[in-house]
Amino acid sequence: MRGKTVAEHVSVMLNEVLEALPLQPGAIVVDGTLGLGGHSAAICQKIAPGGQILGFDWDSSMLELGKARLAGFESVSQHFFNEDYRAISLRVEELNLRGKINGILMDLGLNNAQIEDSARGISFRTEGPLDMRMDRQSGEPAAAYLNRESQARLEKAIWEYGDENWAKKIAQVIVQRRKDHPFRTTSDLVDAVAEAIPPAKRDKRIHFATRTFQAIRIAVNHELDDLEGAVRDAARCLAIDGVIVTLSYHSGEDRAVKHAFRELRQEGGFKELFDKPQTPTQAEINANSKSRSAKMRALRRTT
Repeated sequence: MRGKTVAEHVSVMLNEVLEALPLQPGAIVVDGTLGLGGHSAAICQKIAPGGQILGFDWDSSMLELGKARLAGFESVSQHFFNEDYRAISLRVEELNLRGKINGILMDLGLNNAQIEDSARGISFRTEGPLDMRMDRQSGEPAAAYLNRESQARLEKAIWEYGDENWAKKIAQVIVQRRKDHPFRTTSDLVDAVAEAIPPAKRDKRIHFATRTFQAIRIAVNHELDDLEGAVRDAARCLAIDGVIVTLSYHSGEDRAVKHAFRELRQEGGFKELFDKPQTPTQAEINANSKSRSAKMRALRRTT
C-alpha cells in the first residue's frame, strides 16, 4: 500500500522548480519539505556526483519514505532532519554551510499520502479521527482544538486561513454542536459545515467543506506562524547566485512569502526571478487537479 501511494504522488510544478534552481554536480540544496522525496529525487539527479541534499520534514513517517526514495543516490551526501522549514537556518549553521547553499525549495503544501491517510483526518472525503497534526507526537489534534476553542477565535481562523465567507456561521454551529456531541471524526466536521452553509449558497467548484478543513489544519499545525521570518532566515543562508523557490497553495502562505521577498529586496543583494508568481500549466492542472492553486515564487541572491 505504501509503494502504491508513493508511485501515485506527483510533484507540483517539478519542471519549473528544476529550471529555477541553479542545479549542477556538486551543488548544495535544501528541501524544506521532503515529503515523499519527489522534488529531491529529481534534484539529486542533477547535483550528482558530489552534491549535498538537506531534507527537512516534521512528519516522521513522510521523512522515512523520503529517505528511502533517495537511498539510491549514493554519490550525493544526504542530511535529514525531523523538523520543519523553520529549522533550516539553524541546521545550516550547525553544518557550517551558511553562505554555501546553492538552492532552497520550500513546498508549503501536503502530499497525497498525507491527504489520503484516513488516520490523519486531513481529508473530508474519508471517515477518520479528527487529528490533522503533521507531527502526531506533539500538539493537540483538531478534535481537541474544535472542542475547546472560543467561537470568536474559530471564526477568525476559518476566515483568515480558509478564506471562508461563512466563517461566522460555521463557528457558531461548531460551538452549538460540541455541547452535546464533542467532535471526534471528519464526518462530525463535515456535518457541521453542511448545516452552516445552505446548499444553494455553496461554491460549485469545490466541496463545501474544503476551506474549513484547510483552515483547521493550518491552525492546528501553526503553519503560518513565523513563516515570513523562516523564509527570510533561509534566504540569508544562500551563496551568491543561490536561489530560494517557494510553492504556496493558500493566500496566507503566498502573502508571507511575498512580504519576506520584498524585505530581502529592500535590504539589498536579492532579486526576484519573476515579476509575478508562476502558476501550473493547464496541462499540469488537468493531470493533477491538486496543483491548481499552486503559486511559485523565486528569489536569487546577487551579492
